[in-house]
Amino acid sequence: MKVFRKKSADKQALSYLTKELTLKDLIMLGIGAVIGTGIFVITGQASANYAGPSLSASFIVAAIVVILSGLCFAEFASRVPISGGPYGYMYVVFGELSAWMAGWFLICEYMLAVSSVASGWSGYVQGFLGSINLSLPHALTASYNPKEGTYVDLIAALVIIFITLWVTQEVKKALRLNNLMVWVKFGIIILFIVVGVFYVDPNNWQPFMPYGTKGIMNGAALVFFAFLGFDAISMAAEEVKNPQKDIPRGIIGAIVIATLLYITVTMVLTGIVPFEQLGIGDPVAFAMRYVNKGLIGSIISVGAILTLLTVTISMLYSLARLIYAISKDGLLPSFLQKIDEKRRTPKNATYVAGGIALFFAAAFPLTILAELTNITGLACLVMMSLGILRLRKQLGAPKKGEFRVPFVPVLPLVSVIACIFLMTRFSGVTWLVFVITSVIGLIIYFVYGYQHSHLNKK
Repeated sequence: MKVFRKKSADKQALSYLTKELTLKDLIMLGIGAVIGTGIFVITGQASANYAGPSLSASFIVAAIVVILSGLCFAEFASRVPISGGPYGYMYVVFGELSAWMAGWFLICEYMLAVSSVASGWSGYVQGFLGSINLSLPHALTASYNPKEGTYVDLIAALVIIFITLWVTQEVKKALRLNNLMVWVKFGIIILFIVVGVFYVDPNNWQPFMPYGTKGIMNGAALVFFAFLGFDAISMAAEEVKNPQKDIPRGIIGAIVIATLLYITVTMVLTGIVPFEQLGIGDPVAFAMRYVNKGLIGSIISVGAILTLLTVTISMLYSLARLIYAISKDGLLPSFLQKIDEKRRTPKNATYVAGGIALFFAAAFPLTILAELTNITGLACLVMMSLGILRLRKQLGAPKKGEFRVPFVPVLPLVSVIACIFLMTRFSGVTWLVFVITSVIGLIIYFVYGYQHSHLNKK
């Protein structure tokens, strides 16, 4: 069986979608995907339960792993600027089966991100409605659970429908809302830092490492996933004016900006509030209430709710482009290749992506799937780092003008080891779900993808 058949790195094949995106659009796309619930929620819980004030060190450890992976993404994007991100890259260096598995892991990651953020949005909106004495019928307030009397999360479903219709617009128009919300997000974070820095008590940073080195590493394993989403930039290759230069710059730029913001917010947050009190759902807003700045806390809460849209837009955009890219190779049904004649966007792939996300957001609890996102994301990054070694063997060293990962093979191997180390921090249940998910992906490939692959027909 020719499961290792490969595609050529045909840089001239990018002609189906409109090339409108610039470096600014890419950085905004990446920040929109990365900075969301991570900075507004996970900073508090990770500090309280894992690392204390040393969570800033956890972010540095996680950022190093992410930057190593980002360098690998950047070289691939520069040298093989084809659609599909890691899926397309693996098709070139390792072949079809590896490409499909990378794509399958990413589908799981993006699907969960869209669905979980929609569910989070639903919780915030229902809390707001409750504060003004309004409420939905109980059956429509949460995912399917007959014992609790709930069947559909109506608000989560509605927000997915809205985002799906929005993402089918022209790419510049679809990302305009994302860019606007990213600026709102910047404003909220800067507001918190500027006000909060005057209330920092250095005594709250003692002890700095209450859970020791183990706490920093466990915290890094958790907050690593606050960075997931930077790979969304590589999905846009087919719609970028200058993909070889702008995609690497966009990836590195988004990671660096996100890292600086995460570390700064964590230091201010743990300086204002004793870390033991931060294990709540809205730590950034809570910190403002803690110092009697309730109005600013309310502004931050409303802004955080609004900016959750950026994660949904970025991830659904990426999921649709990924499904479109896979269908172009025959591994998914051909109707997913259809392009909207007027808007030049992958219409059917977007509707299918939205439908999948709608199904899970409205009907399924996402606790187990959230853990699956963590491990599938890391598995994909391991494949990318190993892929750089294969790319260098296939195509040689990067040419002038192409991005170059320094110190190959050392840095890619360090990236692999770091990702595997973080994967070992997960429970046996998470690993079991990961194996089951991988088997499902393999079944789909061998039942449908292998036979219908365009390379198989050739």
